[in-house]
Amino acid sequence: MSTGIAGRYASAVFGLAMDGKALAALAADVDALDAALAESADLRGMIASPMVSRQDQGNAISAIAARMKLSALMANTLRLMATKRRLFVLPQLISELRARIAAEKGEVTAEVVSATPLNAEQTAQLAATLKARAGKDVALKTTVDASLIGGLVVKLGSTMIDTSIRAKLAALKNAMKEVG
Repeated sequence: MSTGIAGRYASAVFGLAMDGKALAALAADVDALDAALAESADLRGMIASPMVSRQDQGNAISAIAARMKLSALMANTLRLMATKRRLFVLPQLISELRARIAAEKGEVTAEVVSATPLNAEQTAQLAATLKARAGKDVALKTTVDASLIGGLVVKLGSTMIDTSIRAKLAALKNAMKEVG
């Protein structure tokens, strides 16, 4: 249900941004909102809580939008979402907008999970390798998961490449169970 709601809002916002030639501003707003959601447990709690009134959500989101210097389009959209009690779909809205912006730019997004943070050279090399495979520019969304022990897990579209040590150990464990 929330994906459908987010899709409708994303379609409207994206269309208005395209008409107003404000795609770069929209992309900056999406990045800023995504970072704010990742950093602030209070913000995540406020958008998800049914205990916070519409007016309080609207006031809070207006203050946040002003503080973050979001575009008028995004600020107005967030206020509308608050009055309609739809702020809970903000993470899905961000994902939808990212996908639409990337498609417009001719990019694809690859989700990369690594055991340790990637340095700039590794990131550039991985992006170049994935670009050669996909035939399009690739934007990397990287996260760190120490439980991988080593290696990477890359999700590019519907393709998943798991070169992690954890996956190799699991495959070895299964192979040993079959033998014994």
